[in-house]
Amino acid sequence: MTVTRLRGIPGIGVDVVGDAADAAGDPETLRMENLDTDLRPPQVALDMTRAQIDEDAANSYLPFQGSRALRAAAAAHVGRIAGRSYDPDTECVSVAGGLNGVLNTLLATVEPGQEVVLCDPIYAGLVNRVLLAGGVPRHVPCAATPAGWAVDPDLLAAAVGPNTAAVLMMSPVMPSGLVLGAEHWTALAGALERHDAWLLYDAAMERIRFDGVAPDHPAAHAGLADRTITIGSASKELRMIGWRVGWVVGPAPILADVRLVGLTNVVCQVGIAQAAVAAALDAPDAADDVARAIAVWQQRRDRVLDQLRGYPVIRPDGGWSVLVDTRPLGLPPAAACARLLDRGKVAATPMSGWGPSGDHHFRLVYANEPVERLDGLGDRFRAAFG
Repeated sequence: MTVTRLRGIPGIGVDVVGDAADAAGDPETLRMENLDTDLRPPQVALDMTRAQIDEDAANSYLPFQGSRALRAAAAAHVGRIAGRSYDPDTECVSVAGGLNGVLNTLLATVEPGQEVVLCDPIYAGLVNRVLLAGGVPRHVPCAATPAGWAVDPDLLAAAVGPNTAAVLMMSPVMPSGLVLGAEHWTALAGALERHDAWLLYDAAMERIRFDGVAPDHPAAHAGLADRTITIGSASKELRMIGWRVGWVVGPAPILADVRLVGLTNVVCQVGIAQAAVAAALDAPDAADDVARAIAVWQQRRDRVLDQLRGYPVIRPDGGWSVLVDTRPLGLPPAAACARLLDRGKVAATPMSGWGPSGDHHFRLVYANEPVERLDGLGDRFRAAFG
């Protein structure tokens, strides 16, 4: 019998669609179901990874909290964006990927039965980790507008109450591509202060935005520096998905607890990967490298929007994916995705479990297919839906 903590935790759907596309084995299928990208990691990271294979120190459990070089690079990276400094020895710990950092941080900040505020729609993996930690998700609805996604800052603030342990935010939000800004952080600051709650900021995609504006880090805003815990990852911006390295940065007292959870959970990160991530973060051309990748992803986003003009697609302002509202199509998300795979040869993921509004959306990931293959996306939709 399923243990209690797993009851009510669904899968994320990506694996089901991916397995079906793999089983079909058709190279003509557009693989738009998984949050992958075909853009290569920074060359310095590839070179450093190869070199680390021969380093005995990289084949070790120690240090449990991550190498000093990696923690220094991650603390400096977050500090540059947040506009403040962090001590790599007391205010930063490395984790085995961003989602390991999310779970560790939730376990360090949330008592069973306390609420965690999230956007809706939101990545099912975040919802599931809240549940696994014993928390209660509280979703704030985001609105699909002609210009893209939006969320009322006052609604976010009003969701924070006496039973709130934390607000867990991404920007851009995954899967919608909603970008949060100063008005949201300002509204949250007072609510978090009143109820003594944390802001957990998942920064995995914070620079992947298409307005040309630098990330707006919550810790840069009055009242939030001592309440913000930043969880970052090399998987998205650096395209280092397989390295499984991330970091958690925040005030020293709570970071001591996050570090203790890490010792009790995954223990340590991938040894041969840490120096590569540090090198990628510290590289002189690091910002230019990310900017080049963002330009490609934006071009692909624009091509998808152009191809699907006339379909119920909500414009993302950042990130790697776009959502399609299935209600005008007259189909639930799972049926729409099955038809799209069967008739249009496009693998897409239904959003059931990705917040309440996930029950009428499916997701297309545009980061893993070149624009040349995306050029036929409109024809594939017409074959599936008319």
